[in-house]
Amino acid sequence: MASERDPEGNELSQLINAYPISGKKALEIGCGDGKLTCQYSNLPDHLIGIDPCMADLQAAQNKRSPGKLYLVQAKGEELPFSNRVFDLVIFASSL
Repeated sequence: MASERDPEGNELSQLINAYPISGKKALEIGCGDGKLTCQYSNLPDHLIGIDPCMADLQAAQNKRSPGKLYLVQAKGEELPFSNRVFDLVIFASSL
């Protein structure tokens, strides 16, 4: 599963090997246009990607498969979710 940004799939492999994603409820902060997010979106039971840029979210929407990935326009500093909703929070390229 390689992408233009990660042609060898190293970033995705590191993420999958470092954290148990399968079966989790995950939040990705700064999902951008979904290049990485869409590659692993089938692993968690539920995945929400947030980004402040609507154009990036629309690009991610066009790449995603229907199902477990939901996209929300929001900032990481102002999360529109209750505490303790997610098992895992991912900051793949947002820091």
